[in-house]
This record gives sequence, structure tokens and C-alpha cells, in this order.
Amino acid sequence: MPTQLKYDTSLRNNTDLAIIVTKDMIAQLSELQPEEQQYVQQQVEQEANLISLNRYSHRIYVVLAPDGKTESLKNEKLRQSGHALLKQLKNDKTAHITVLDKTETEASLYLAEGLYLSNYQFQKHKTKDAKPSPVQTITVADEKVSEQAVQELSTVLEAVYKVRDLVNEPHSHQTATQLSEELDALGQEAGFTTQVLDLIKIQSLKMGGLIAVNQGSEEPATFNILEYKPENAKNSKPYVLVGKGVVYDTGGLSLKPTPNSMDYMKSDMAGAAAVTGILYAIAKNKLPLHVICLIPATDNRPGGNAVAPGDVITMHNGMTVEVLNTDAEGRLILADALSFARKYDPELVIDFATLTGSAMRAVGKEGLVVMGTAADEVMAALKQAGDNVYERTVEFPLWDEYKKQLESDIADLKNLGGADAGHITAGKFLESFTSYPWVHFDIAGTAYLHSEDSYRGKLATGSGVRLVYNYLSALAR
Repeated sequence: MPTQLKYDTSLRNNTDLAIIVTKDMIAQLSELQPEEQQYVQQQVEQEANLISLNRYSHRIYVVLAPDGKTESLKNEKLRQSGHALLKQLKNDKTAHITVLDKTETEASLYLAEGLYLSNYQFQKHKTKDAKPSPVQTITVADEKVSEQAVQELSTVLEAVYKVRDLVNEPHSHQTATQLSEELDALGQEAGFTTQVLDLIKIQSLKMGGLIAVNQGSEEPATFNILEYKPENAKNSKPYVLVGKGVVYDTGGLSLKPTPNSMDYMKSDMAGAAAVTGILYAIAKNKLPLHVICLIPATDNRPGGNAVAPGDVITMHNGMTVEVLNTDAEGRLILADALSFARKYDPELVIDFATLTGSAMRAVGKEGLVVMGTAADEVMAALKQAGDNVYERTVEFPLWDEYKKQLESDIADLKNLGGADAGHITAGKFLESFTSYPWVHFDIAGTAYLHSEDSYRGKLATGSGVRLVYNYLSALAR
């Protein structure tokens, strides 16, 4: 049963309550008895940020509003407070928690966000020892925020859950075809359409990158076109989202090592999941925007017909590529999707991919690597959107000098640059297949974590969903 996030300002007796306060409010807090006020004050003086009061019929949790140099940092600390609070709620086996903000800000939204995201679990394949979280409902009881704001946030966070589920699903249960079926089901649920192109149609479109990566597999590739086009759309030209959908990546003939590499490559479709989650939230919240998602999907295996290092392939746009490393496959399928996107005359194209280990080495799990050809104001707005939800971006250059690393002796391009700046040369490769404003996000470091990181949790994070939804919803307004 997924977590429910609701809005209800009518406080009931014996309700488990989380109250957000500043230090100077404690002595006047009407929800506490004098002796409770004194106890909370003592705890705060000992630098406690979360104080639990057991009234036997219910509990009261006092959450100290954090300080921060910026509003985005304060809000992030509130999300982290939500993560700390969830651990206490689990320990107390609390099923329903109501959040009340006394600071007269929107603090309740951020605390609820951290609570909700921290409460995610993926136990689908456990047959024993499954321990579902007791927390079922989070209710915001704050008259300073609107019911619409809570409902919008609830849908976005639900989309993050959907993305995490897709990424955590093992390849044994998620081929390219099965992924397409999941996308169609999500479309029916949220209100967008899904068109699935089979391998014959992919071949007729001459998508040489997707075909080449799929050659070694016994499972056919798919190319998925997801679209949400409301009658009141504010944009005359669509926003196009492109997601890398490698449902499992062995590296092909350029085989990956197994430990902490191939064994986690079910997550190589996190880009595809992210753009689906963004569209899910947009459609379900009925934003007045025309948005299209393009998702090339396949696994990458070293089968008998697998593309080999040194092969030359012809892409959807007619360019030829010398494949020097079959583990640089994501850029091949993305390139076909990016050239296909031209037919829509897009306002802006944004792609998401777990593309390079180089991006992860550059900024770790702390930020999303971004580069592109979109206008400065677009890049600045995306950065601000990322700061707002604390999915911070680091922009890297796309200087023409980097393209020299992709020059091939026998083809238009090769799919691998030199040892340095691998995330940039990967972006430079993709740029060759664009002719419109474009932004590339490399989420290799943020999409899937091997240890818990506050409310982002462990395993799939849903990286990028809140960022781009924040950006597009601002445009819609």
C-alpha cells in the first residue's frame, strides 16, 4: 500500500502530531502542557532537533525548524528532518501522522516531502522477512498552504515512487517489451498516450544505433512514444523528453566487470524511468503543456550477432559511427531518439541517461551533470529548479575542441573519446544529433545508490523527476 499524502486542517483529539517550531515558540506552544514545554526546552538546549512526547493515547513530535544560509538549504534540512522523523515513527509503529507548522511558512510541505520519500520500500520479490513500514498516511494540517499544493506535491512524489519501482525491478522481470507494457499502464493511469514501435518499425526507420545495441539480444528492442497534449496547452511547440532505456547492460562484447558494476545494471534504464515519471506527474496534475517522451529500450548483451568493436553503423539521421566500445551503447540509442525528435520541431529537448562513469567520478552522488545548447536563461532556470528541490546541477562545457576526440578515420564519428572528460565527449557525441535547443543530464551518480542517503534512500532514487517537473510547472504557470 503506497503512502498517502493528504490535506486536512481539522485537528482531531488523540492525533499523532508533528509540530514544526522555532526555539522562541516553545514556551508559548499551546499544544503542550507547561511541563512538556519545559522538557522540550531542555532538550533543545542540549541540541536536540526532534523531541518525542508520549501521551499514551497519542504522541507529539516537536521538530525544530532548521537554520540555513538560503531558503533552499532550509527546505532541504526540513526534508532531512522528515527522514529523521520517519525513523522515529517506525520505531513507535505510528500509522498516521499529522504535520502542523507553527512557523507560518511552507515548512510542512518540505517535512512531509522528506517523510514521504523516506517511507518508500521495494519488497515486491520478498516472500519472507518483509517488513512493511507502519506509516500509511501523512496529513498536512497547515492553513498557510493550499489543498491544491498538497495534492500537486502528492502526485509528484507518487511519480518518484513509480520511477523507483521501475528502476528497482530486475531484468528477469523487465525486458524492453515488458517495460513498454509498464509505460502503457502508467499512461492509462495518468492520462497520457503510449505508442510502442516494434523491431520491424525500428528497422524501417533505420535506427542503426538502437538496432546495433539490440543485435546481441534474444529480446527485441522497442521504441516508445509517450505523449500528453491537453486542449489548453500553452506551448505551440512541444517539450520533448528523451530517456535512455537500456533495461540491462552487460557492456556487450566490451564486457563489464561484475562486482559493483554489471550486477547493478538493471538501473541503466533510470533515464527512461525518469522521463516517464515526469510525464506521469504532468499528466496527472493536468499541467497545460504539450509534452512528448521518446524512450529507446533494449538490453545490451554479447550474443552471437552482437555488434563488435570496430564495426561501423548508420544512424537514423544517416550519419555513420565507428563503434570502438560496445559499452558506450547508451549514446547510440539516445542519438537515434534525438534525431527522431527533430520531426516534432520541439521548443526544447531534455534527455536523461545513466551515461558515463566519468560523470559519477566528476561530481559523485551529490549532483546531476548537465550540458547543452539551450539558451542561458533555460540553463539558469533548470539550475534554479534543481536548487529548489535540492537536485543540484553542475554544468560542463561543450567546447568544439572536445569533438576532435570523436573523429574517426573511417566514419563520421566514433562512439568513444579519449581518457579525459568522458562525460563531456559523450555529450558532444549526442550534440551531433541535435538541431534544436537541447539539454543533456547525466545521472550516473545520482540515479542508484548503494547505501542510504537520507530521504533519497538506498537503490533507485527517482533522480531528475522533481527537478524537471519543478521547471516545467513554472513554465505552465
